[in-house]
Amino acid sequence: MLRLLFLFVFLTAITSLASSLSPTYNDIYCPNNATFESNNNTVLKSNLNVLLTSLVANATIGGADFYSTFMGLGTTNVVSGVFLCRGDVNSTMCQNCVTTAATDITRLCPNKTESIIWYDECMLRYTNRYFSPTSIVPRANLNDDKNITTLKLDTFNGLLLSFLGTLAAEAANSLTAKQFATGEESFDFRSNSLVYGLAQCVKGLTIVQCDECLVNASRTLLTCCEGKQGARALLAWCNIRYDSYKFYDTTDDSSSLPPPPSGKNKSGSTTRTVLIVVIVTGSTILLCLGCYFLIRRSAWKKYKTLMRENFGDESAALQSLQYSLATVEAATKKFSSENKIGKGGFGEVYKGNLIDGRQIAVKKLSLSSGQGAGEFINEVLLIAKLQHRNLVTLIGFCLEDQEKMLIYEYVPNKSLDYFLFDSHKTRLLHWFERYKIIKGIAHGIHYLHNHSRLKIIHRDLKPSNVLLDDNMNPKISDFGMARMVALDQDRGSTNRIVGTYGYMSPEYAMHGQFSEKSDVFSFGVIILEIISSKTNTRSLLFDSDDDLLGHAWKQWMNQTPLELVDQDIKESCNHSELVKCIQIGLLCVQEKHDDRPTMATIVSYLTSPSAELPFPRELTESTRSEILPKMVGGELSSTSISTFNGISS
Repeated sequence: MLRLLFLFVFLTAITSLASSLSPTYNDIYCPNNATFESNNNTVLKSNLNVLLTSLVANATIGGADFYSTFMGLGTTNVVSGVFLCRGDVNSTMCQNCVTTAATDITRLCPNKTESIIWYDECMLRYTNRYFSPTSIVPRANLNDDKNITTLKLDTFNGLLLSFLGTLAAEAANSLTAKQFATGEESFDFRSNSLVYGLAQCVKGLTIVQCDECLVNASRTLLTCCEGKQGARALLAWCNIRYDSYKFYDTTDDSSSLPPPPSGKNKSGSTTRTVLIVVIVTGSTILLCLGCYFLIRRSAWKKYKTLMRENFGDESAALQSLQYSLATVEAATKKFSSENKIGKGGFGEVYKGNLIDGRQIAVKKLSLSSGQGAGEFINEVLLIAKLQHRNLVTLIGFCLEDQEKMLIYEYVPNKSLDYFLFDSHKTRLLHWFERYKIIKGIAHGIHYLHNHSRLKIIHRDLKPSNVLLDDNMNPKISDFGMARMVALDQDRGSTNRIVGTYGYMSPEYAMHGQFSEKSDVFSFGVIILEIISSKTNTRSLLFDSDDDLLGHAWKQWMNQTPLELVDQDIKESCNHSELVKCIQIGLLCVQEKHDDRPTMATIVSYLTSPSAELPFPRELTESTRSEILPKMVGGELSSTSISTFNGISS
């Protein structure tokens, strides 16, 4: 109650300072399915109150036309907020609009976890989730209810979309930080009438996001307001408007203030009033924030301790990726059996839908998994640093109530082995798709080795760890066993050999020595498996004659490489591409790691049609015959060679 009283006093004081001009209200987004009980969620309510106080303070004290912030820890009861003033309004009008918005949004939309309020002069919003920058939901569409009369509807629509598209591009590419543009254009050369337009994005969007948001907004006008003389689309991240009169200020003097009142006594009185309000405002803000941080101090210490115990010095950088257990349970319907899509050494995998519409895959660490905790921490630390189109994207993680979960983008077409080693599904993989997959995997590994901030050795590359998106683009997954090494470090060693036999290089399987060339060996095996639709892991149980690598080398030496090829693609494939891939595969699985090419060289082979490839050395059976006795004798444990399946399971 004390914090609510402070907020009330603060807003009352600010209102007394505001201009007599009131902002023009447009609409409010107040969803029925986003209500919370204020008595049961005092933390969220407190966060929201402090958030609104902070937004108003930065509009009135700082004189800013835009400000964004958040209150809360991780994703538990966190609330983010933004205000944006129209690019042409002055600072006084902006302050007044934001102050009014902060009062009206809680009055008109009480106890909501998210809301947006729009005025002519500003927009203010808050949410405890995520608004997509390019989505047309939520939004408000308004029109002046007057129809055009001088042009045919199709002609007007075409001219309008072209005009608004130009404004969108100007706003997105604005040389100023406002991402704001206005303009005018005549649609009918027979008359002197003009159409006026305005487009603006919330600061922080990329050029592409801003342009897409505005273009999507303008297209909604053809549905809601077709043929109207004036209309607007108000979205969470942008707004666009046109009308038959100039509704914006072309002077764009955001620093201009109304002239001071005449008369010495009145001026002195106004000055004293301003000073009193500023002092009261500053004191109120400090007191309110002080109360908030005292309440949250204990929870913050506990949270930091948990993060530091698991992630050490990296804990601060990972806070923004943490999701609450309640959020994950809601997304997966409390881990219902209908949402379960896989199971592996890590635990179980569930499909889910976040409240903003994004599909996710949740890898839930099994409490009985002895090796899982280390891999969990390793995977978060590693993949949080990685961004590449051929690597699966980590959205976040959950570390709460002894639960450990990784949250990934959902990749709909499962894993490569799902198609490759099934006699029916392999027919769905045409050669052009297989070649695209080979090149995509190569680019992903090349990024790990050469272009990420740290050199990363995956150590468990195999078809089940290559996911396929809806366009059959490959995405490398499962970084639980990956190792970071310095960029100038050639190799490392370990006493704990992990991975899957059949994809491990000889020096790693027998001596625990790993390097970039260990991943190169695994990639070579994957290439030969993609070409033949046969798995190399059979060599563990069968004679060497059944070994895929030995069979590939035999066909190469007999000058019959096409005998290795899956019969389903043999007639339709590009033979020159296929032979080149077989040669690259054999180069990758050379016994000595120095004889294998780097991933940079492999990428150049795949992208250059005229590249000259060296001739591979003959593969020997000695290495494979040495590994099997070690496995039987127990030197390589079953844990060491187990498959670490996650999303791909």
